[in-house]
Amino acid sequence: MLAVVCPGQGSQTPAMLEPWLTLPSVREFLGELSEASGVDLIAHGTTSDADTIRDTAVAQPLIVASSLMAWHALTHGKTTATPHVVAGHSVGEFAASALAGVMTNAQATALVTHRARAMAQAASAHATGMTAVVGGQPDDVLASIAAAGLTPANMNSPQQVVAAGSLDGIAALQASPPARARVIALQVAGAFHTEFMAPAQDAFRDVARGWPVADPTLTLLSNRDGRAFTDGAHGYGRGQDMLDSLVHQITSPVRWDLCQHTLADLGVTGVLELAPGGVLTGLAKRTLKGVATCAISSPDDLPTAHDFITEHA
Repeated sequence: MLAVVCPGQGSQTPAMLEPWLTLPSVREFLGELSEASGVDLIAHGTTSDADTIRDTAVAQPLIVASSLMAWHALTHGKTTATPHVVAGHSVGEFAASALAGVMTNAQATALVTHRARAMAQAASAHATGMTAVVGGQPDDVLASIAAAGLTPANMNSPQQVVAAGSLDGIAALQASPPARARVIALQVAGAFHTEFMAPAQDAFRDVARGWPVADPTLTLLSNRDGRAFTDGAHGYGRGQDMLDSLVHQITSPVRWDLCQHTLADLGVTGVLELAPGGVLTGLAKRTLKGVATCAISSPDDLPTAHDFITEHA
């Protein structure tokens, strides 16, 4: 049973799209998404430096486009089995929604650009950030995060929680980390998935209210609680519910830990992570024991990924 997952913000690296442009149709595909989003994805994915692509307004459409590009390159002109379930981490939910048929690739990239701009503006209002806490006892970690005045914004696994809030709070957590835990600053521009993003949520809600969506055509998980959407025309949920969830998640914690529990409950045997892959399969290796993983980070990974799909779908 195959799950396809899409990574979130922080997974981008300079020049990550450069090797992909030699593949047939990829440049045209990215050009279409650039036109839809109003962001020069090819330039940002090839020549922009790390600081430029750290900008939320750039990073989010770039990451979503990278995941959709990887799936396009993997399936273009080939007979490829359909995944049983898809999920995305934070901004990755936009790519997952497109894979599930809720939106077209262009619609997903355009919509996430609105989200990105709203979140970038909200982030500029306060000096905030995010930091990963790796290891330690879960109760101790949450207590330390609260003591520093921070919010657990991403519950990725029992061994990894991302705290978000003021830079002073992050400095306090770094100075006094939980026992047997490491605190690692993340390359993001604000305290995402916290109340600091309330203005962004309001702005994005106005855009999403009239956005065209369709009902999912395969199982799609929600970051909100890890559950699969249900009912709808195809039995896999309603597109409007997914759109509402995308609005809600801007200020809500990402419950990737619960998404992984659902993948286990569904009996998933293989997790394929689309580009820029590596983070989510790393979490799966530590949490989903016995489940095979495959991450796509460059075109060199495509043959292995195609075999992986054949095996697990």
